[in-house]
Amino acid sequence: MFDFFKDHAPPLIGVDISSTTVKMVELADDGKGAYRLERYAIAPLPRDAVVDGNIASLEHVSETIRRAWKLMGTREKNIALALPAAAVISKKVNMLAGLSEMEMELQVEAEANQYIPFSLDEVNIDFQILDTVPNNPQNVEVLIAASKKERIEDRIAVAEEAGLKAVVMDVETYATEAAYSLAASQLPNAGSDQTVMIVDVGAQMMHINVLHDNQSVYTREQPFGGNQLTQEVIRRYGLSPEEAEIAKRKGGLPDNYDAEVLQPFVQSLAMEIARAAQLFTNSTQFGIDHIMLAGGCASIAGADEAVGARTQLHTVTANPFANIALAKHINATQLAADAPSLMIACGLAMRRFDA
Repeated sequence: MFDFFKDHAPPLIGVDISSTTVKMVELADDGKGAYRLERYAIAPLPRDAVVDGNIASLEHVSETIRRAWKLMGTREKNIALALPAAAVISKKVNMLAGLSEMEMELQVEAEANQYIPFSLDEVNIDFQILDTVPNNPQNVEVLIAASKKERIEDRIAVAEEAGLKAVVMDVETYATEAAYSLAASQLPNAGSDQTVMIVDVGAQMMHINVLHDNQSVYTREQPFGGNQLTQEVIRRYGLSPEEAEIAKRKGGLPDNYDAEVLQPFVQSLAMEIARAAQLFTNSTQFGIDHIMLAGGCASIAGADEAVGARTQLHTVTANPFANIALAKHINATQLAADAPSLMIACGLAMRRFDA
């Protein structure tokens, strides 16, 4: 039952399976106690291979993973995967410090019985000790995470079908937070004593994670993403979904695309983020100091400026690799464009270095 988190992972690759792509990141030690980006790859998924975070086509997803792994040019076959936050029930509880592992497992199981709405036989549960409870050193804060076994087994199956071995199963939210620890170098004082709203805009969903003093205090998802831009390209220019995705990435659309299609989408994106920021500030005691854009849509030229103008908040585009060493073969210009969409894969790759 207790196999959701792992304290230490062997050398591995972080693999992010989104609704439109498979992204891989491999990190290494630069010899000075810091990270080096060794290699990365992004491979597009066939349409509807992954739907609402669920793997709908094992064959297509495993083939895409295999293709991305070959693009990486690595020999490493151990990988870390993540589940969407919506597929995981998580809860933080306080427990007495100094409990044995067996005593803690029994208490975790008792806690899980109270808040998991289905039989424990149907789920995988694990826990991780976070820290001593402030003002109460006799207690520790423990994160409990649970997910239905079938969600985990589907991801393990596509990895195995691709010839790889899943040795870590994480949660996308936690992987993003891990990568943020690198991307925070883009912010004043690395985000310490400040409130940062990370907005990961994918194809279908906008994932919001607000950190105060580098600790998560708020998460939310809302339906908005790059698919809306894709659908408008399809409607306006008569392209297939596959052609529209390629045209978005590589160009070749008519001259009116930027003014009549892309910029209205960017403004809609900025408005959605402004609403999310307002909702957060209205429902908590925090104000927002910075917004960090991640996900594929964050790479759209001018998106950060539009969000900053709409929200009147300092806005940056996430780049967890901005201040780490790069292997010689990596194209820094291309990486800067790809980096916002690699946050989850980067955070998963960091599990290699967990103590």
